[in-house]
Amino acid sequence: MPVLYRYLLFAASVIPVCAAADLTGNWVVAQDRHDGTFRRTYFNLKQEPTGIHGSIRTTQFFYKISESTGGPEGFTITGSMMDGDRERKVRYEGKLAGDELHIGTRNRPEAPLTEMVAHRAPDGEGAMPARVEPPQLHKVADNGLVRTPPMGWNSWNKFAGRVTAEDVRGMADAMASNGMKAAGYVYINIDDTWEGSRDAQGNIRSNQKFPDMKALADYVHGKGLKLGIYSSPGPYTCAGYEGSYNHEVQDAKTYAAWGIDYLKYDWCGARTLYKDEEMQAVYQKMGDALLASGRPIVYSLCQYGRADVWKWGPDVGGNAWRTTGDIRDTWASMSKIGFDQDKLAPYAKPGHFNDPDMLEIGNGGMSETEYRTHMSLWSILAAPLLAGNDLRQMPPGILEILTNPEVIAVNQDREGKQGSRVSKDGDHEIWSRQLTGGALAVGLFNRSDQEAKMQVSWKQLGVKGNPHLRDLWLHKDVSASGEGYEATVPAHGVMLLRLAAK
Repeated sequence: MPVLYRYLLFAASVIPVCAAADLTGNWVVAQDRHDGTFRRTYFNLKQEPTGIHGSIRTTQFFYKISESTGGPEGFTITGSMMDGDRERKVRYEGKLAGDELHIGTRNRPEAPLTEMVAHRAPDGEGAMPARVEPPQLHKVADNGLVRTPPMGWNSWNKFAGRVTAEDVRGMADAMASNGMKAAGYVYINIDDTWEGSRDAQGNIRSNQKFPDMKALADYVHGKGLKLGIYSSPGPYTCAGYEGSYNHEVQDAKTYAAWGIDYLKYDWCGARTLYKDEEMQAVYQKMGDALLASGRPIVYSLCQYGRADVWKWGPDVGGNAWRTTGDIRDTWASMSKIGFDQDKLAPYAKPGHFNDPDMLEIGNGGMSETEYRTHMSLWSILAAPLLAGNDLRQMPPGILEILTNPEVIAVNQDREGKQGSRVSKDGDHEIWSRQLTGGALAVGLFNRSDQEAKMQVSWKQLGVKGNPHLRDLWLHKDVSASGEGYEATVPAHGVMLLRLAAK
């Protein structure tokens, strides 16, 4: 054998060959939120001859990779998860570039790739925590709060993740001075994205946007108002911040120490660990924790109307429970949500209310006519009235809608009975709500795009004789003759009446 050939064989046996590029590993994209926290997306990948396997965790979602193509030089992965009876999917494209994983997604197939850079993370980082079995069911005692629907403000509709402590102080200032407090609005509620990390003892801390939550609560209380906060029974919130999973008692005590008066508790990350049929037990844990915290805290369940929450909401200590997905500031969204609430009327009572989501009044996506319909319908539904606009700057017409005392009186009627549909004729609907003392609130709703004449008969309403009538938007008594009342109602508008015996 030639000497050179023997040498090459020897060299091959002792000099390691460079390994082929491999996607296998735990990769993390850390996006700075500029509030002292990072939004982390984890790609736990295993490259095998049969494809790329593993999982993806982004915000509150945890996906198993169900499809893949390609390899290190260019690949796609599709993650799937079940969300109740709905399958969610997410698709990423990427390639390996040295020690970096360049990976991204597209909003639409034809859209440009939104690329991120991932780096290797320690094995196990970002994994979902072990499942804690839900407790046995029992009935949580009524906390005695909000015998009429809660009224206040919530940050999400206008500010989403941009809300700061300064915004909250500004809303408290505005609510205390512009007539809203006098009209009954009292809660200033911070939605998602206030959360920081936990300290060494596991106590939740607020992030840089909210440097001192106790001081903020004191400020709001100093205005004669109350402060609300947000969390999730899952490890992560909707926006991927720290949830209350396995820290329910600890978090409730922290909220009480800060001076919190209201908790919105959003299912979000819990769906990665629990099924809908376990929802009641999971919400019960926080209901117990709030009751034991030593402070009266309104408990608002936010789980989008899943698992027939109206049937068990009071049993977990809930004061209100969402009956629908998120509202948007459009006529289509508001009207669909509001007019779909009819069958839930039997489940509302003092201290326990159906919640078709927060008000969009004043956010600009609807006309004042449509916002009056929004306010009227939510009042007939005995729904929480949580404004979602910027209270520091709103036109007089919007303030008038939000503070109309006669419409608010319908919403705040102490019997707490939710109204229901009396009749439906195409896009024309009549709704009514029983009020204290035998009075009746009646709404003539024109959902069509054209002005319309509408009428309601006393027989339809179960009213005997000719009642006293008051128009709650015009603030004046009106008269009717014969067997009912007729009015011209604008497109997407409402005629809201109060009927009482003469």
